[in-house]
Amino acid sequence: MQDKNFDTRLRKKAQFVNYTLQQLLASQQINSDLKEALRYTLKAPGKRVRSVLVLWCCELVSGQVNRNAEIAAAAIEMVHTYSLIHDDLPAMDNDDLRRGLPTCHKAFDEATAILAGDALLTLAFEILAREIDGPAIAVKLIGQLAHDAGPSGMIGGQMADLKAERTAGSEEILEYIHTNKTAKMFRCAAATGAVCGSATQKQFDCLCEYGLKIGLAFQIADDILDVSASSKQLGKTAGKDAKVAKCTYPAVVGIEKAKELEKKLAYEAVAVLKPFGNKADTLRQLAMALLERTK
Repeated sequence: MQDKNFDTRLRKKAQFVNYTLQQLLASQQINSDLKEALRYTLKAPGKRVRSVLVLWCCELVSGQVNRNAEIAAAAIEMVHTYSLIHDDLPAMDNDDLRRGLPTCHKAFDEATAILAGDALLTLAFEILAREIDGPAIAVKLIGQLAHDAGPSGMIGGQMADLKAERTAGSEEILEYIHTNKTAKMFRCAAATGAVCGSATQKQFDCLCEYGLKIGLAFQIADDILDVSASSKQLGKTAGKDAKVAKCTYPAVVGIEKAKELEKKLAYEAVAVLKPFGNKADTLRQLAMALLERTK
């Protein structure tokens, strides 16, 4: 059963990320039409799991959330939102609904959506370069985000995902796609939180492994929900994976084995946190909360 206190803490941290995003966007001199599209996509009701993970990992290793972690969390949310805008485009997944609202290209137009995604991606790196306190920390954060969001991470995974459509697929291909497309951005969130909190190498490595495992579990849960939940529950079009014959865990190994894998990863993520003791209970709760997702 989901811990209501945990839900409240997650929601409050998400609201804090939203406030930071609004402040950063308001401070930018941006074309008014483009700014409207950015505001629309950033204000859509998202879970903010990746960006909250940054804050919680920083808090775990340093005892508090600092300004660098706040900026890093906003940057990761900008990159994640850009990826959703582009993922929904007609040339990609061609979806009309995201986070319960019309997708960016439906609310505005396709060209505006492309530019909005481009703007969020580049703005994320601009705020890291400009707002992070300490050049060495800024360089680490920029390098981590570029690696995990780029061709060796999310973009590479997206490409493999497209190429695997309408193929028989395999568990090996699935793991590659989901690790790169989704899990590496969770690792990035954990890593940036660790860097902002001045983590030791051992702490950094533990949190990176934790991020990868919950990220892969999160994507498996997404695959399962696409089959089992409604569009209203998801805030996006349900059943799209099957319609375009995507390579997903339910399609390749079946629903029951997919659920087993999701559970196994969540428990492995919890085990990784052992060196942190009770201080990591919030991250343990996050790993288990993924098993009970309904959207």
